[in-house]
Amino acid sequence: MRPSYLLGIDIGTTATKVILCDRRGQVVAEASEEQQLNSPHPGWAEEDPGQWWENTIRGILRSLEMSRIPPSSLEGIGVSGMVPAMVLLDEKGIPLRPSIQQNDARTSQEIRWMKECVDENRIFALTGGSINQQTVGPKLRWLKLHEPEVFSRIKTLMGSYDYINYRLGGTLSLEQNWALESGLYHLTQRDWIDELLELVEFKREQLPPVYEPHHVVGGVNREAARVTGLREGTPIVAGSADHVASALAAGLEEEGDLLIKFGGAGDILFCLDTLDTDPRLFIDYHDIPGKFLLNGCMAASGSVLKWFVQEFCKLETREAQEKGTPIYELMDQRVETLPPGSEGLILLPYFLGEKTPILDPLARGVFLGLTLHHRKEHLYKAILEAVIYGFQHHIEVLLEKGHRPKKVIACNGGARSKLWLQIAADVIGENVLYVSKPLGSALGAAFVAGMGVGYFDRWSDIKQFITIDEAMAPNPERHARYQEYFKLYKAVYLDLKDRFPQLEALQR
Repeated sequence: MRPSYLLGIDIGTTATKVILCDRRGQVVAEASEEQQLNSPHPGWAEEDPGQWWENTIRGILRSLEMSRIPPSSLEGIGVSGMVPAMVLLDEKGIPLRPSIQQNDARTSQEIRWMKECVDENRIFALTGGSINQQTVGPKLRWLKLHEPEVFSRIKTLMGSYDYINYRLGGTLSLEQNWALESGLYHLTQRDWIDELLELVEFKREQLPPVYEPHHVVGGVNREAARVTGLREGTPIVAGSADHVASALAAGLEEEGDLLIKFGGAGDILFCLDTLDTDPRLFIDYHDIPGKFLLNGCMAASGSVLKWFVQEFCKLETREAQEKGTPIYELMDQRVETLPPGSEGLILLPYFLGEKTPILDPLARGVFLGLTLHHRKEHLYKAILEAVIYGFQHHIEVLLEKGHRPKKVIACNGGARSKLWLQIAADVIGENVLYVSKPLGSALGAAFVAGMGVGYFDRWSDIKQFITIDEAMAPNPERHARYQEYFKLYKAVYLDLKDRFPQLEALQR
């Protein structure tokens, strides 16, 4: 039998990643191309779909060149991406404007309007979710009001990975979790909710057909084959939401498995065998049929750290470059001896508003406790701690519902930091396992493609791809200290909650 391979692509917030893997779980090539998250106005988050496609082309070409495998040996392609990012196409299939990202927070007034128009409890019963800054309805309303010319020209609305599938194969499709997280889709009937579409003046015809992740939706067309080097006709599956693909690639398959994902946004996912929902959290269909993921997403986590380093650590960045040391590794070394709580410093990491569990698009970033004693190192560590406080806030909601994590797994780029993992263990108070080869969403997408084309027999075959490092164990003394800081972290938001709308009104 000749060797055969799968292609996985992930359209992330900060980079497009491409991998090639075989049926034994070996990754034979990987490439990453950086891309820019733009925020032209406070709370906005946009990206260029054209850049995603250009990065996809470069990543595929580099992977094929590195691996030297013939394109004819590729059995299938899976793409993952951010949900529910919005790509608006005109009648020629060309994007009308930059994407509006899932963590965009421009729609506070539209959210209020929608909540006044509908019964929130009924909408939650239908969709399994709330009306919040992530959902698509308020953003469509915003477009209608603020960019009417663009709104009137929308022929097709799709997500980030759906757009790449379209560029690869020419087929218009949506994956089921984009539909669900849009807030316009019925959780159990799996169909669009007409009353919500009518409310935001959008038509069913503008939404492509919805498919399960492993469903084959088309094949690579002639033009895509020409620019990528792929074989024309290579099967393409519907793909996966990035956080769901990460959960699959990290081995979340049993009830009680918990994943914390250290990305540009911070995801936390809890595996369920039966459907359960909570208005403070999101619900997704697992890539594994019949299972669910009760989950949350912090609008900004790793992106706050990146912003801080770019804006305030230029000297340290030059020093790191001279030493040949990654900047984050250098900064970790400088802050690792600081005590829990960064000597009396707490950050609210709501730099793009916040999604779960507070669902407040007007929330903003706040440093509390600054003194002349504090240095940039203190602020850096306070950011690390704040992200974990955000994860712990979600775990607290899960515990309230009777869902106790049985296993905690960490993945994505930020999880490479042993310091950050140790902070996670100390705050959560549980052992934290690290996926040491964090190929994440791209690997999950490739595996979904493998299931779709019959390359794998069982969903549990994903385990052969996963390498788990030794667990990071919590320190009891630090855990006790962090519990006190975590209580204060929650209280600070509650104290300031009513001030954020006043700040937004002044700014407007």
